Amino acid sequence: MLLSAHRNPLKELQTRLPRGIPIDIQAARSVGVSSALAWHYLQTGWLVRLERGVFMFPNDELQRDPCLKFLAKRIPGLHVGGKTALAWRGFRHNVSSREHLVVWGDVRRSLPDWFVSRFPCRYVSKNLFSKDLPLGFGLQSLPEAPDGPLVSVPERALLEMLTEVGVKQGVEEARNIMESVRSLRLDVLATLLEHCPRVKAHRLCVQWAEELALDWAALARKSLRTGTGRWSSRLKDGTTLTLKP
Repeated sequence: MLLSAHRNPLKELQTRLPRGIPIDIQAARSVGVSSALAWHYLQTGWLVRLERGVFMFPNDELQRDPCLKFLAKRIPGLHVGGKTALAWRGFRHNVSSREHLVVWGDVRRSLPDWFVSRFPCRYVSKNLFSKDLPLGFGLQSLPEAPDGPLVSVPERALLEMLTEVGVKQGVEEARNIMESVRSLRLDVLATLLEHCPRVKAHRLCVQWAEELALDWAALARKSLRTGTGRWSSRLKDGTTLTLKP
């Protein structure tokens, strides 16, 4: 009883919660800090507000990967994808250290300003795969960071990148990156292609794989069931992308 009487909620907050990651009201309550007390700490400078119900310690330096995991609890399906995932897994083409993160999620929304201002990124929400693809298929933490955020495996990241070609992703760069993706797991790629109704991503995967003589080109061709006619689209830069059947 004596220990309980002298319990210091602020000390509990400072010693029991990790640094480098935002604090939401649920985490604060887990160490005995109520909403009213959290508001008091904000007013007195012991906490800094990031957004409604989300705080950080003053002078703390937020870390990218723990923040991604924090956001993944609030945004369904959030993961590192596309070109960033390929680069993190060793497939890259002149990737700058200042390259914006490509982050994917299942819902349309904007990432919070406190995250984007610290870690420049682009958020993508597209229905790239059919709903019967098993939840979380092709999403894993990096082998060297098993407790880190989810990152698309190369097979999924490739299709994510291809669906953005001509919109947010340059054609030449995408092709150069794809040329380095010579070794893929055929069973994983086959499953993803089977559940990928996006014509551009699917046909680009097939056409470029054949033109680049990639080892898995025949598998990609076998999976193609997206119509028999040519597919074309006018790209953002004014050029036209035409894909053969």
